[in-house]
This record gives sequence, C-alpha cells and structure tokens, in this order.
Amino acid sequence: MSEKNTPAKTQSFGTTTDGLPVEKITLTNRHGNRVTVMNWGASLLEVEVPDRDGNLANVNLVFDSIDRYLKPHPGFGSSIGRFCNRIAHAKFEVDGVEYNVTKNHGEHCLHGGDNNFSHKLWGTELLADDAEKGQGVRYTLVSPDGDEGFPGEITVTTEYRWNDANELVIEYGATTSAPTHVNLTNHAYWNLGGVGSGPALNHVAVIHASEILDVDEDLIPTGKIGSVKDTPFDFLTAETFAKRIGQLPDTKGYDHCYVVDGPAGTLRKAARVADPSTGRVLEIESTQPAMQLYTANHLSGDEHTAGHAGHDAFCLETQHHPNAPNRPGFPSTLLRPSEAFRETTVHRFLVD
Repeated sequence: MSEKNTPAKTQSFGTTTDGLPVEKITLTNRHGNRVTVMNWGASLLEVEVPDRDGNLANVNLVFDSIDRYLKPHPGFGSSIGRFCNRIAHAKFEVDGVEYNVTKNHGEHCLHGGDNNFSHKLWGTELLADDAEKGQGVRYTLVSPDGDEGFPGEITVTTEYRWNDANELVIEYGATTSAPTHVNLTNHAYWNLGGVGSGPALNHVAVIHASEILDVDEDLIPTGKIGSVKDTPFDFLTAETFAKRIGQLPDTKGYDHCYVVDGPAGTLRKAARVADPSTGRVLEIESTQPAMQLYTANHLSGDEHTAGHAGHDAFCLETQHHPNAPNRPGFPSTLLRPSEAFRETTVHRFLVD
C-alpha cells in the first residue's frame, strides 16, 4: 500500500478523425489499484482490481487503441445518451408536439441514435483530490437542439471518482434549454475473472429487484411490470447467470430491465456479483429506478469486439425505464429547463 496517492496521470490516446486529441487519465488509489477513463465518449477504460491473492487484473472490456472506439462498437465503457436503451418507434410527444428521433434498431431508437454520446469528444476537468471521494475527472458535453432529433440544447456531465475503498462512483448530470427526455447510463462490460478469462456465466449474482419490465419481441416494454418470482429473472437469492440462461433462447440470454427495490432517488443496493474462481466481488448501489442486465449475448468474437464473444462479460446498466417517454406509468424521464438531472451509481470492488 502506498503512503499517499499517485497523482492522476494524463496521456495521449491518439486523435479523432478530425485530428482532435483524445486523452486518457489514470486514477490510482492508496492501494495502487487503478481506473482509467478517456474523453472520447466520457468512457471507462481499465478497472484494475485485485483477486483474493492480491493479483491485479483489468475487469472491464476495452479496445487497445482509439481506432475501434471511433467506429461503431458495442459501447464498451461508454457514457450512453441522450436516451439509453430503447424508445418505441423512435418517437414521442412533449407538450403535445411529436418528435421523431433516429431509427437505428429496426423501427426503434436504441441508446439515443447512431451518433450518440459514446461517439462524441467531451471536455475534461481534473477534480481536486478528496480524502473521502478520492481522485476524479469531470467530463462535459453540450448536445445541440435537434441532436439525433431530440429537442433542446442539453449540457451533460459525467463525473468519475475512484477512492481508497475501491469504489468507482459515476455521477451523471444534465440541464436543458427546452423540455426533453434524458436517460443516461454507463455501458461497462464486466468480467471479474479478468478480461480474456473466458465466459462470465459462472459468476454468481444477487439482483435487488423483485420486479421486472415485461417486453415484446423487440424488447420494448409493454407497460406491464411483473414479479421475478418463479421466472428465470429471479436473482433475489444468489445464483449463477448460467443456471437459467437456457430458458431465454429468443434473446440468447439476459437483456432485460429490472426495477430496483427501494425508493428511486436514494442510493440503495442494486446488485452483487462474485466470481468464485478469483474471489473478486462487484457491489452496485444506485439512485436510478431501474437496471438493465445484459449478458453480452451478441458479442461477435472478432475485431469489432476486441475478440470477445457472447457471454464473455455482463452489463448492469443503471438507468430509467426504457421507452419511458411513451409510458406515462413509468417514472418520468422528462427534463425541463427549471430542473436538473442528477443520478449516482457506486461500483464497489471487494474480495471473498
């Protein structure tokens, strides 16, 4: 253990297609454990944490160069917006006015469109070290009115903090010039065995959610919310992802949104995942009302996914409900100029 933190380290990670510099920043806590982030897509890169024997390994899927991040990719570690997950038929109404947003998933909008926040260069601000909060970076992006069809100019912030308790805290903020819908998440792909260790299906998960959103064949929420009891979605007690994944052949695995137990807006338990082979544990707490479990069903195993194949990772994307703009019964994602969007998710890394 170091007596004091290593200062945050900034280094070049190449340039955008426009020749603008992309930089990655490494945050190191007193234990020598590291988190690296970059300004392209306000993205999370390496998360290097120890196993039960003290061996460090990166547990978040990454590309080894900027080139793949500049092209379409699965969202490895990216900040996703304006609206993560799905909007049915790529349209919604605000105050009686219909808006048509980008159709990039059949007839629907996924993750805010093709040129979403994961493919934009964000402004960077190093945050002062804090004894409790640790080292940090704040990324800022201004998305113009009409971006991918969404109304209003919005200013978005993604703040990463890495502290001595091995807690990675991600806080999203947004303000808008006109009423608009906002739903932000991080799309980290976790494998607690370490990147390259093979499928993550034997990880053991607890998901603190008694209810799940019912979806149609396009994974668009129907508006119904059902109990996880007696279904393949029940992770209220510890179970491997592998145990019931075969009961979901249509989606090739989990790609479903859970309603996190407890009052939205308060930081509360959302999930706990453990890798028995290494002892690494990830605990997640969030203020967000919901969380998408995705078992990386469609990773292609080629250069487009850094060689990673289906089920080589899992995602737990804290967020608001998909298609909320078209479902009045869901918690609202409408943001007005007099309001501020702010949501926090904590990723705590431990060993068993």
